[in-house]
Amino acid sequence: MATTPWYFVALLLTILTSSQGILTTLSQSDGGYKYDYATVPFLAEVFKLIISGLFLWREMRTSTSTTSRITTDWKSVRLFVIPSLIYLIHNNVQFATLTYVDTSTYQIMGNLKIVTTAILFRLFLKRKLSKLQWMAIGLLAVGTTTSQVKGCGEASCDSLFTAPIQGYLLGILSAGLSALAGIYTEFLMKRNNDSLYWQNLQLYTFGSLFNVARLIADDFRFGFEKGPWWQRIFDGYSITTWMVVLNLGSTGLLVSWLMKYADNIVKVYSTSMAMLLTMVASIYLFSFKPTVQLFLGIIICIMSLHMYFAPPQTLVDLPVTNETHPKTLKPVTVEAKTDS
Repeated sequence: MATTPWYFVALLLTILTSSQGILTTLSQSDGGYKYDYATVPFLAEVFKLIISGLFLWREMRTSTSTTSRITTDWKSVRLFVIPSLIYLIHNNVQFATLTYVDTSTYQIMGNLKIVTTAILFRLFLKRKLSKLQWMAIGLLAVGTTTSQVKGCGEASCDSLFTAPIQGYLLGILSAGLSALAGIYTEFLMKRNNDSLYWQNLQLYTFGSLFNVARLIADDFRFGFEKGPWWQRIFDGYSITTWMVVLNLGSTGLLVSWLMKYADNIVKVYSTSMAMLLTMVASIYLFSFKPTVQLFLGIIICIMSLHMYFAPPQTLVDLPVTNETHPKTLKPVTVEAKTDS
């Protein structure tokens, strides 16, 4: 699978991510969830764990060199606790942020992770970006933000600048944690030549454990009002809910592939384009009213995509030189004249 072109995986990730919000909305009933939405991430982690285990088993049976690509040292394994812990903190910060700002403001502030990812990409992974690529990332942030801003004069436009300072600080922290988790995951995936499926196995094992801890904490917080989580884990599940679980799990597997064989910037572009694709699909599925800002945002993001990934020579007109190719030069003999 390592030979699969990264842009194919990125396109697949864009499609799956864009359908994620749509499926989640369709899984609602009477404006709410009949199932415990905290069980969805847990089942998605278990799905990723099972798939990674099956692929690792298959890889070990078909390849004799796989044993040299599995590091079982605890010092290496325990590093995979860190991204799971960061994601756990990030999820709690998200909920805290939403207590101070409305949904529209939160979505707009979420675009900060585009910039924070690029900054951490440069600082921690020591990956250099050209000036054109920095400009492209800035355009991507502007484009996604433009697509989400509603017409001024509306309540949502005014609320963007009236939130408490705590909301803005938590929003910045949320963007930083999201970027840090992605950058650290990429660091883990590329730090050695271990099998991708073995790395996934470690990552999703800790992810599953942290999700179980969250479910147990919810049980204690609500006093086991509906019974322990394992007795009601599938309550209210429908076909659409299972599609949400499979979508979330498949998305996670594709992201880990990109972390191993591409980078965080590719993931950022995929998720940003998925957000725009979701908005366009919502026009037909949920009677979403398109705005001028949405179309402007899409145009800006497409320009950003071209600027970042296109070869520099296709973006800049290089001056035409009149230099002659050495092969076209003909030898000329000059006879020296002597005075008689």
